[in-house]
Amino acid sequence: MDLGLSGRTALVTGATGGIGREVARAFVAEGATVALGYRNDREGAERLARELKDAFAVRYALDDADSAAEAVAAVRERRGGTDVFVANAFSWGRRRAPGTRFEDVAPDEWGPVVGHNLAPVVRATQLVLPQMRERGWGRIAFVSSHNAFDGQRGQEFYGTVKAGLYGLARSLAWDVGQDGVLVNVVAPGLTLTERVRTGLPEEIRERERSRTPTGRLSTPQEVARTLLFLCSAANGNVTGENVTVAGGR
Repeated sequence: MDLGLSGRTALVTGATGGIGREVARAFVAEGATVALGYRNDREGAERLARELKDAFAVRYALDDADSAAEAVAAVRERRGGTDVFVANAFSWGRRRAPGTRFEDVAPDEWGPVVGHNLAPVVRATQLVLPQMRERGWGRIAFVSSHNAFDGQRGQEFYGTVKAGLYGLARSLAWDVGQDGVLVNVVAPGLTLTERVRTGLPEEIRERERSRTPTGRLSTPQEVARTLLFLCSAANGNVTGENVTVAGGR
């Protein structure tokens, strides 16, 4: 199947993370050029760019108000614009201390989590849209989480951000759909990235596996393939949707 991505340019944020790397690899494999958005790991992004060959690194830091504009401008200068935008980056900020009640979390703790993870995505989306509209073709995907819809104790602020991405996609789809731009959300469950494999206790992984009809956790490659389809020409009319990649949970 021709996914229609040859010659296209994709901006993938959080590209040095477990899911982001596989998304970049998937797009390059289909003939796209990928701008690898990174926050601090410039070396890792440049190493990945050398591996993929048809890729280059651009700084995209959620906690830097100018970063989105600079990243989009860098892509425009090098490639003429962005055809596909995958918003995968997430800035955790300070974690909620165990045993802390929701009402005890100070605004200076939860404020950056919400502000740094929603506003920059909105701004970056605004910046990539004009050329997509002009060309009559574009694909946007926000990486959310099944926690936004299932809920989880202690994940209130994370869930707020991830659910907000769906609200953004659902309404934005109405604004851009007739211009050939499709906007969707992919919501992974716990995914077997290297960080999860090595840093998360086995009992937690087993608990999450037991809650899925398939009896296993998704791989980063499976999440990437879902994003690849939604952001390709093979997707002709799916927009404003949330696709959960969590083994049926």
